[in-house]
Amino acid sequence: MPGSRVSIVVPALDEAPRIAAALDALAPLRAQGHQVVVVDGGSGDATVPLAMPRADRVLTAPRGRASQMNAGAAVATGDVLLFLHADSRLPPDAIEAISRANRAGRRWGRFDVTIDGRSPLLPVVAMAMNWRSRLTGIATGDQGMFVERALFASVGGFPRIPLMEDVELSRTLKRRAGRPACIASRIRTSGRRWDDGGAWPTIALMWRLRAAHALGADPARLAQAYRMPPGRRRRILQVFARAPEPGKVKTRLARSLGDEPAADAYRDLALHALSVAKQARERGVVASIELWCTPDIAHPSLVQWARDAGATLHGQHGNDLGARMRHALGCALARGDVPILIGTDCPAIDADYLASASEALDECDAVIGPVEDGGYALVGLARDVDAFAGIAWSTPAVMSATRAALARAGASWAELPLLWDVDTADDLARWRDPPAGRA
Repeated sequence: MPGSRVSIVVPALDEAPRIAAALDALAPLRAQGHQVVVVDGGSGDATVPLAMPRADRVLTAPRGRASQMNAGAAVATGDVLLFLHADSRLPPDAIEAISRANRAGRRWGRFDVTIDGRSPLLPVVAMAMNWRSRLTGIATGDQGMFVERALFASVGGFPRIPLMEDVELSRTLKRRAGRPACIASRIRTSGRRWDDGGAWPTIALMWRLRAAHALGADPARLAQAYRMPPGRRRRILQVFARAPEPGKVKTRLARSLGDEPAADAYRDLALHALSVAKQARERGVVASIELWCTPDIAHPSLVQWARDAGATLHGQHGNDLGARMRHALGCALARGDVPILIGTDCPAIDADYLASASEALDECDAVIGPVEDGGYALVGLARDVDAFAGIAWSTPAVMSATRAALARAGASWAELPLLWDVDTADDLARWRDPPAGRA
């Protein structure tokens, strides 16, 4: 198909830190007349509003790559479908390479891949992935699978399974149309899976999953194992924040400083908290960062903060602080992760303090970082515990009421050293200009 028009289908879920850059990289192809379709799987962050001005179509579909990619293919208008993950970048000659493959009679194919990440093993992983694909004729989603739209429709699209949908589609296409075109130009894809779960454990997990799939294991059980890396459960750091709008943040501080200086102080505190979060991730204390915001998660400051921190951006849900915290913590627990939640008001939290919280969750159901005013600046859960209902927030009784709730729930918990947070002008001075010898 010389001069084929390509529809690039991008499945996405909570990709706010990456989706804008991913779609901006495709803008030249849109300018050439190719189509970009983003299919969201129910993101809790700003993925959809960020994608809207950068794609030809943005739609939602039930969560799951097979479901989302099939939905994108259904509205695509190109002659060729190219399925691209949101954390991947096409090589500059991608469209021409696909056209050359089409002219040679190849109706489907994939690219070689380069994996970006911290582990020195990732080049070896990429090399093995590329050679395995050449030997077996099986492509993976990371390699940017492409297929003639008519051929894709004739085989019924991706099979409706929660994992290995790319492997099964490859097998079907190989039977119907022969082996894939294996294009040597390289897609660059993120190695966050290997970085988060550890290179060797993740490599071993991938091989076990492929072997189990080949032996007929239930795809649903394989998907559960894929979401839960081997060994210690992942730690997720959740940061609660608001847009730094004067008159809407640090209102107690604003009574003495004024709305604008209070908003500036809030911005400084939030950026400090995110800087500590990045340090904790770099040290391996946490695997990833989530920024949970209210009321408008598309606010430019929040989007920029999330991008700079490499955090996913989420909207808070609930009628009070306790309900919002339980929702955020519960989202991570439902994935099999262990969440640690902090606000932005406690500049005394550092990466060592977060490491202590993480270690406590190896032994206890919950961990709390108390502050001098009777509340707490950190809470983490290793299992779902309702410790937040009926709390009179912003009162000196918060910590004691939470202890009582944990006891009623039969939960074990640890308490970290007492810290302080910033509510008044004196607190702010304590942080910005601490007395000699005192942090």
